[in-house]
Amino acid sequence: METDPALEPARILVVDDQTGVRLTLKGILSKKGYQVSMAENGEEALEMARQEPFRVIFMDVKMPGLNGVETYIKMKEINPDAAVIMMTGYALEDDLKKAIQEGAYAIVYKPFDMNKILVLLDECLGNRPLIMVVDDRMEDRRLLKEILGTKGYRVVEASSGIECLEKVKERGVQIILLDVKMPGMDGVETLKQVKEIRPDVGVIMVTGHSVEEMIEEALRYGSFSSLRKPFDIGKLIKVMDECLKRKPAHGK
Repeated sequence: METDPALEPARILVVDDQTGVRLTLKGILSKKGYQVSMAENGEEALEMARQEPFRVIFMDVKMPGLNGVETYIKMKEINPDAAVIMMTGYALEDDLKKAIQEGAYAIVYKPFDMNKILVLLDECLGNRPLIMVVDDRMEDRRLLKEILGTKGYRVVEASSGIECLEKVKERGVQIILLDVKMPGMDGVETLKQVKEIRPDVGVIMVTGHSVEEMIEEALRYGSFSSLRKPFDIGKLIKVMDECLKRKPAHGK
């Protein structure tokens, strides 16, 4: 009798040239019931991916030979459906930016916060769209997060343009709901900088003010649409679905 693939433990690959990192991650993830393989360099990881598909790949950025980003780009041709989480202990801004632009699911920094690792892993395997809500009003962020959560979306929050940019560099966000009027960096300036980091991300501007000129400017800089507060939830979900359908899911 054949085993149902859907019931098998998720296959995970850990790629790192440091033996301690590989063994630590394998030990913790194996105890959680995952099927974990290890590779100590990019070439070995690619060869393993040719032998069997992986659901999630933890990829060190800085390795001898092929670095993590180069390996990831080649890995997409072999195992395009894998969610890749880049790991680093260094501030390699250009490499990390390229990894996110290429579709990496997230960036995690060493030494690891294992709770964060497990949350990211659960998100990856859940295969639900990741939305960022950017608003300086906490009550607005929390309300949207609660509503979107009941609709099956995963939601991260940012209270400012600066925080939004930091998270865009670390997470494979698919849609950003971006408030137009915020203290400090406003929504339009945030949009400009987001598009420099992730040209592919869908940005929907939201506002409770009469700011037609700012909305028009945002459209020129690549926002997908705009919505007014208070939200018509049905319309919001429809616009988000249209935004998701216009391009493949991030990282695919």
